[in-house]
Amino acid sequence: MKKKNNWKKMLTLAVLGATMVWGTAGMTAEAATADKAGANVQAAADTKMQEESNLKLTKEWDKVFPESKEVTHKKVTFHNRYGIELAADLYAPKKITGKLAAVAVSGPFGAVKEQSSGLYAQELAKRGFLTIAFDPSFTGESGGVNGVRNMASPDINTEDFSAAVDFLANEKDVDPNRIGILGICGWGGMALNAAANDTRIKATVTSTMYDMSRVTANGYFDYDKDSATIKKERMANRKALNAQRTEDYRAGTYKRAGGVVDPLPADAPQFVKDYYAYYKTKRGYHPRSLNSNEGWNATSALSFMNMPLLTYADEIESAVLVIHGEKAHSRYFSEDAFKKLKGENKELLIIPGANHTDLYDNMKKIPFDKITSFFHQYLK
Repeated sequence: MKKKNNWKKMLTLAVLGATMVWGTAGMTAEAATADKAGANVQAAADTKMQEESNLKLTKEWDKVFPESKEVTHKKVTFHNRYGIELAADLYAPKKITGKLAAVAVSGPFGAVKEQSSGLYAQELAKRGFLTIAFDPSFTGESGGVNGVRNMASPDINTEDFSAAVDFLANEKDVDPNRIGILGICGWGGMALNAAANDTRIKATVTSTMYDMSRVTANGYFDYDKDSATIKKERMANRKALNAQRTEDYRAGTYKRAGGVVDPLPADAPQFVKDYYAYYKTKRGYHPRSLNSNEGWNATSALSFMNMPLLTYADEIESAVLVIHGEKAHSRYFSEDAFKKLKGENKELLIIPGANHTDLYDNMKKIPFDKITSFFHQYLK
């Protein structure tokens, strides 16, 4: 019991770093595999846009999943309302033409588009949707402000989803009235927050969701704690993080919270081992992933303590599908979030036998048939 409590305390203090899977018209960045029809015109536009972009986008395929021959893929960029330029991969089905339904995908928290979100986006494109998987502000290939990197924000990262909708609504091959979003892990909570605020989003899917504001403010497994203990721990975290702000300013750099723990202690909880198996091995490691490397800036946690993401979840009128694994340590986040949702167009789907990271990349566990039918039903 003592070891378990020590791990809970450690994970609470490092909640944004150790194991967390913590608007203008779009600008095309690079045509990677465009269809030949109209390719010359599109390629010229792509080249011009890339020259104007400040982002350095990787040209080679560097995803942790294999490239599908059933879809086209290209790099694109777009801006959010704060002027931050975001990088994304756009996937489109090869055999379907006309105005398509579109889905923007992001997550997990601390991951990059070359990991789970890209896998989801490519698979949905194979099933007939135009999709983008994007790196959130300050991470991956996306930009930031004044060189700041590795920062998270409940407001800016919610805005990132709406900026993705801005982009998709202006794409020539997209029906702007048929746009959905999909958030994985920590970006599940951001997706629900975006859906509560952005009425252009017609359908939302969350997969293996984390409520980042809740886990940051209360620590893991807050249902086992009394309110006085939670408040005491939260104040201790505030004091430590604000002291770190002083040190960061003095040093002129941000202290990193640390990615997934490495080396892996023998007594680590199973879900920490699951994170390690994804982020630290060939299965899911990526050099730009925060979770695979040094993690978020530690002081990112402060804003999440102070801004509950799901405050207006009960006001989401559009359709929502909440997916979680039966064996996931994080299952309670999805179940409690679902209780906030109202209306007949909301659904909770628990995947038998699946743990948290199974829904990152396990094609036998991710319910793509259900996700596809859900988007077909509500993006019509």
